[in-house]
Parts: sequence; structure tokens; C-alpha cells
Amino acid sequence: MADHPETNKTIVRKFVEVLNARDFEALDGIIAPNYFRHSYAGPGIGSLADLKAYFRSEFESFPDAFETIEDMFAEGDRVAVRISFRGTQTAPMGLYPATGKVMAVDYLAIYRIENGKIVEAWAEWDNLAGLKQLGHIDGGH
Repeated sequence: MADHPETNKTIVRKFVEVLNARDFEALDGIIAPNYFRHSYAGPGIGSLADLKAYFRSEFESFPDAFETIEDMFAEGDRVAVRISFRGTQTAPMGLYPATGKVMAVDYLAIYRIENGKIVEAWAEWDNLAGLKQLGHIDGGH
């Protein structure tokens, strides 16, 4: 698939659609079992099982969460996206109690596709901005 950027973009679009639909079993057809996500912003994810657990937890905290692809570029086996995330925190998120507040943030990710599946990702987002929106830390000036 390395020579098919448009096909790879379709795979990433499908990934976001599957997440928005909460269809975790469909991830098996999109994500490689040995998937690995690099990220300074979030927990380590070293497998498809880890990824499913991460999103199950996220959607427990933000049951109305929805992701929208704002920008997408592809070259070779990589797809870069800017995605907006919006959700209401109605349950605890790790050590942070539910606030009932909305978090709306963008994140950037680069996905590497191999044999029709996402095998690796680099994803970064601004945790500080999200925690401020949720009222977990002082917004300060």
C-alpha cells in the first residue's frame, strides 16, 4: 500500500468513522495486531488490544465524543491528519473527576500503513488546554 496514498487516506478515514461509531471489533480490519503509537501526550499503546482499551476508557469519560478530520495529507505509506475532538466529560478521566464540561481540542497524527492496516502512529495533543477547558487546572493568564 506504500504506493497508494489515496487508499491509505481511505483507511485513516475509516479508522475515524469506526471510532465515532464505537465499533471496536471493526478495528481488527483496520489496525495491525502489533500497532504501536508514539506520543508524549498520552499513555503508551503497543498493540491493537491496548488501543481498544484506550478508546473504551476515553469513551467512558466522554460518551458523546466525536472526531472530525479537518486536514489530511498522504505521501507514500504515511497519512498526516489534523483532527478536532469534542466531547463532554461525564465520568472520571484517570485521576480527574467528571465535570460535565465540554472539551474541544485538535490533535495531530501521522499514521503509517502497511498491508492495508495502520501499523504505527505518532500522535500529539495539548493536554494542558484540555485540562483547562474541563476545569481541572486553573486557566490563569
